[in-house]
Amino acid sequence: MTARQGPRNRGEGAKAGAGPHGHDDPEMPSPVVGPSRPRLFRVLGPGLITGASDDDPSGIATYSQAGAQFAYGLSWTLLVTYPLMVAVQMISARIGRTTGHGLAGVIRLHCPSWLLSSVVLLLLVANIINLGADLGAMADALGLLLPAPHALYVLLFSAISISMQLFLQYTRYVAALKWLTLALFAYFAALACVDVDWGALALHLVWPPQALTSDYLTALVAILGTTISPYLFFWQASEEAEDLRVYPRRVDLVDAPSQGRRALRRIEIDTLVGMGFSNLVALAILVTSAATLNVHGMTHIQTSAQAAEALRPIAGAFASLVFTVGIVGTGLLAVPVLAGSAAYAVGEARQWPTGLERRPKEAQAFYATLVIATLIGMIINFAPVDPIRALFWSAVLNGVAAVPVMVVMMRVAARRDVMGQFAIRGPLKWLGWVATVLMGGVVVAMFGAML
Repeated sequence: MTARQGPRNRGEGAKAGAGPHGHDDPEMPSPVVGPSRPRLFRVLGPGLITGASDDDPSGIATYSQAGAQFAYGLSWTLLVTYPLMVAVQMISARIGRTTGHGLAGVIRLHCPSWLLSSVVLLLLVANIINLGADLGAMADALGLLLPAPHALYVLLFSAISISMQLFLQYTRYVAALKWLTLALFAYFAALACVDVDWGALALHLVWPPQALTSDYLTALVAILGTTISPYLFFWQASEEAEDLRVYPRRVDLVDAPSQGRRALRRIEIDTLVGMGFSNLVALAILVTSAATLNVHGMTHIQTSAQAAEALRPIAGAFASLVFTVGIVGTGLLAVPVLAGSAAYAVGEARQWPTGLERRPKEAQAFYATLVIATLIGMIINFAPVDPIRALFWSAVLNGVAAVPVMVVMMRVAARRDVMGQFAIRGPLKWLGWVATVLMGGVVVAMFGAML
């Protein structure tokens, strides 16, 4: 593997457009005439990876259970949450690109220290629990294809995830994450293998006919908590800030407002496509489960691997196979994102050198946090911890952490003294606040269900 490049001076190569990407920066006009990668492929980055990692193995389990238990009755949520996800993720990306800081760095600069510590601690705990659950789900899924000790696969996936972040050059690491998003197409293939009641699906997409029972509300809370999670905010903002070091000609928008039009357009396209892909995959999983498991009376699915195994006698070996491959592929994408977002948050809060673009020896505390988070998640799989309860507490902590983070995000993103002329306003601002209020209601619902 190629050694990781160290951080570059932001002005290096700016005159000639040299650097690790040079004219390949999708925000900058290219002086080169000739064959190049498709424009859309170059534009897609943090938003696509963030959206795809949202469909992690624990999310797959949530959507599978929703489809198995309520058939198409919760499909409407994936339409409603799309504009809210886009708004929140676009705001977080905008903060990173405009200020040059990730969310934890912005919170440190503009909020009380107790709020910063509380938010980062909640994020760290929730990410580690989620990470452990994902590693366990990946091991269970691969065990369906190649039977072997569960512990062996947990160790294998932990080692792969850590190695990708420690040893891959940053640009190659991001490229690897992009390619891993292709694993999610497996769920479209699984959907093509089942008999869907398209009329019922169309009705439920626009009209929720289900009675508001406690089980229905619990499933609704789980879906909302899965689709709008704080680790996604931290990851996308930090990656936007990170790219300022990777692309030499990019400067934070506060200091270079002339770059704003192209930068915000790229963020908009990246986020719209990434979140759209995320919700389409989630809908495919839910519909596949509804058309198979629910129809055959299998209404209680607790893990993503269990959903894949249950599909085999109903939808056939191929559908089960591609469902399983999707679990492993999206897990390999989500686990590094969970560990990375935790390391970014802790590092920015402590003012450490941070970033996957740096060599490990140049950001030792950052990489140590990343490795330790993954190892603790791995150890959870060897402890006497109920994985279903672990997922539940992860959802609770994600919901609790999301509300203060989103409130801070919205307030900071609207401040002209922080964001300059790129302070949010209009529909983006209002959609962000709607999402924040909705997540506040989710937290109340969660605690109501607990009581």
